[in-house]
Amino acid sequence: MKFLENAPRFLFFTGKGGVGKTSVACATALTLAKSGQKVLLVSTDPASNVGQVFGVTIGNTVTPIQDVPGLLALEIDPEQAAEAYRERIIAPVRGLLPETELAGIAESLSGSCTTEIASFDEFTNLLAGDTSYGDYDHIVFDTAPTGHTIRLLQLPGSWTDFLAAGKGDPSCLGPLSGLDKHKQVYAQAVQALTDPARTRLVLVSRAQTSSLSEIERTYLELNQIGIGGGYVVVNGVLPEAAGDEELAQALRAREAAAIAAIPEAVAGLPRDVLDLKPGNMVGIAALESLFAPTSGAEIPDDAALVAEIEDAPLAALVNEVELGGHGLVMCMGKGGVGKTTVAAAVAVALAKRGHAVHLTTTDPAAHLTETLHGSIPGLTVSRIDPEAAIQEYRDHVMETKGRSLDDDGRAALAEDLMSPCTDEVAVFRQFSKVVQESRRHFVVIDTAPTGHTLLLLDATGSYHREIARQVGDTMGFVTPLMRLQDPAQTKVVLVTLAETTPVLEAQELKSDLERAGIHPWAWVINNSIAAAHPQTPFLRARAASEIEQITKVHTLTDRVALIPLLPEEPIGEEKLSALTALSSLPA
Repeated sequence: MKFLENAPRFLFFTGKGGVGKTSVACATALTLAKSGQKVLLVSTDPASNVGQVFGVTIGNTVTPIQDVPGLLALEIDPEQAAEAYRERIIAPVRGLLPETELAGIAESLSGSCTTEIASFDEFTNLLAGDTSYGDYDHIVFDTAPTGHTIRLLQLPGSWTDFLAAGKGDPSCLGPLSGLDKHKQVYAQAVQALTDPARTRLVLVSRAQTSSLSEIERTYLELNQIGIGGGYVVVNGVLPEAAGDEELAQALRAREAAAIAAIPEAVAGLPRDVLDLKPGNMVGIAALESLFAPTSGAEIPDDAALVAEIEDAPLAALVNEVELGGHGLVMCMGKGGVGKTTVAAAVAVALAKRGHAVHLTTTDPAAHLTETLHGSIPGLTVSRIDPEAAIQEYRDHVMETKGRSLDDDGRAALAEDLMSPCTDEVAVFRQFSKVVQESRRHFVVIDTAPTGHTLLLLDATGSYHREIARQVGDTMGFVTPLMRLQDPAQTKVVLVTLAETTPVLEAQELKSDLERAGIHPWAWVINNSIAAAHPQTPFLRARAASEIEQITKVHTLTDRVALIPLLPEEPIGEEKLSALTALSSLPA
């Protein structure tokens, strides 16, 4: 593997959700540890599944991986990190300050912004040479999907600039946390990230046009903050062992065309191509096989035995949604499972039935326009653009709160609004607007990958608690959270693949949502090889591995739709319409 040659101390694996970053990062950490190096594998994904891959519980504690000497792992859990972060700030003054003041500090550190900062704080300590991590030969980062990771990697520079100005209110960092320490740590993190001798960026992609376009976008954005020298890994390419049936030929041709048209900015980077495997990448034995070619010898003998699956067309879900006449449909799930495709297919179907529909996205890496590839009467398409939302929010605050201030007050307010904390508030404000729209017509939201969406919902919950506290019992009110909790107004659709990790993560998302009083309405299993009814042993082995997960989804919900893996990507009105017009069973 080219990306493993003369590996530096820090390796970052990033890319679109669902491309196999975790598998490649875990296999890399395993390879380095087996060569005698001491390795720390770190997940910065709020929806991490590194523990599931190795079959151990990890969490926010450095944990040895059994049977692999020299390999340890850490999952930066946002909630655990936030709790530890709050305790580090409050503990030294407990007993010294009045309880009311301590309560005020705790309240100021209870929002989603502090959760993000706490994760970020741990991340920068890893990069800045904290003595706790000094004796590792390599630290391998398995990162969250692209949008979240770009923000994480940009934050050291953003906070360094903010603190350098020295005029704002860095309340998220904690009022007693010591700004000089933060300045030094963040500056060291920036130096490590931008030094190719210490940091290597590995861009992981599938052989798909949208996935390859996203690594180009990531590469260019990270170049702007000084992170360069990337490597490309194209993961999960259909091997010759998959045979020559029509589906295999079409997929292979699609992959070859995508690789041939790889975007110019990343075309010249050192590149490795990894074969798709017949089974899931769970367990040490499976990870050890990832960097080897797929010969066909790995195909199990019982691959020919694929159970029949129940027909579950997406059209049935659209029929039920249409009965309400208006409302909100939110497509959620792990990155890369096809949320955008499912959201676009539902929106197109409703618009073609004569309804007014607003299709929008909260995903910073959105590609709705590319998926629709044209306009449809009755369908409005938009994107909650974080940069535009932040600017609009700053302008609004300056025009309202800033109106009555003098020049010094307005300058101080403008400085506060440059804080990275403003970003989450601004995006939540835009999100609330489209939720309100669903009272009048259909609104379909393609959400960001799971971790980012949970942060947004956390902001929604914080807003609800604040309104409830202010209004009390004096008058009625309806917050965005209350609309999300009402099944008559909101239908949450969980999108997944028929694979172990995506189903586990969707199950965890279901639990997180239910804790917030939001009950998922339906599940969609996308890109199912089993539903495509393949014939060759390799693809039948992949299909057989899906049956357990499809069965499991049916135990978690009574409303399921199944979309088969298609020879061509469902892009454009005609192909999206086909997703809601056809049975999931072959004709």
